[in-house]
Amino acid sequence: MKASLVTIEPNGHFCDDCAVRGAAVCSSLDAAELREFEHLGRRVHFGSGETVFSEEDITTSFYNVLEGVMRLYKLLPDGRRQIVGFALPGDFLGMNLSGRHNFSADAIGAVTVCQFAKAPFSRFIEDRPQLLRRINELAIRELSQARNHMVLLGRRSADEKVATFLLGWRERLVALKALSDMVPLPMSRQDIADYLGLTIETVSRTFTKLERQGVIEIIQGGISLLDPARVEAMAAA
Repeated sequence: MKASLVTIEPNGHFCDDCAVRGAAVCSSLDAAELREFEHLGRRVHFGSGETVFSEEDITTSFYNVLEGVMRLYKLLPDGRRQIVGFALPGDFLGMNLSGRHNFSADAIGAVTVCQFAKAPFSRFIEDRPQLLRRINELAIRELSQARNHMVLLGRRSADEKVATFLLGWRERLVALKALSDMVPLPMSRQDIADYLGLTIETVSRTFTKLERQGVIEIIQGGISLLDPARVEAMAAA
């Protein structure tokens, strides 16, 4: 049996050193509200491959991603996996209408989240319209990403899918740090394939083809965009 790699820190003063506070759900709170808010949460660390929550589980907590990347996925009736997204620091997970998680979330590498129990969090936001607005903004962003993903899964070539993925992933990383032509890819080729609706062989061939054409360079832990303009043209096709 695999040993659990999940560790939990007790409730404490975490907000002062939170690197993603400006992008997180709590960015709308003032200093006094933030002091109250931080006592609602606890930091939880997940090891690589650990499940943060599972599809159809009853929602008991919400999660603000602090560090690392998570894969978000659904299992199809025939056992195949469809990755619906990748969560980055600042993303807020767990809100839903059904009271059950709509997808599963696993850690890609080490992940740290701020976990909030559903009931006290829900009470806290009741009389704070600015926090409700911030949650609504994040929900609209998630909906936009889902619509873009639906288009990506449509009638597009493998080259166009991979190019769109690389640009979209780079754009999301830019929000966390400075623009760079080096694009870290912590997820596996299989993860990318399951996100794009392709086979791992097609994804690998496409990466090799783009490298051979001088569009990208495959490096340890990611890729380097050698010709960003060409990647943009492929994605816009």
